[in-house]
Amino acid sequence: MADKKIRLKVATATDVRRTLARITNMVANNEIDTKKANTIILACNAVLSAIRTDDQQKKISELEQLLKEITNGR
Repeated sequence: MADKKIRLKVATATDVRRTLARITNMVANNEIDTKKANTIILACNAVLSAIRTDDQQKKISELEQLLKEITNGR
């Protein structure tokens, strides 16, 4: 029998949190193999790390622009 396809959203930190909760429930209900669940969790952690890095870079860029505006205003 073919495995049922799982569709997961991981575009935002909120999506990742919901996905992790969903996977946890699936493991608890024996709906997914733990090896597959661990792989998904590792992927979620990598995506979450990338999201955090992007968010930090955006904040740094905004602060640099603000500093530039303040410096040029003198």
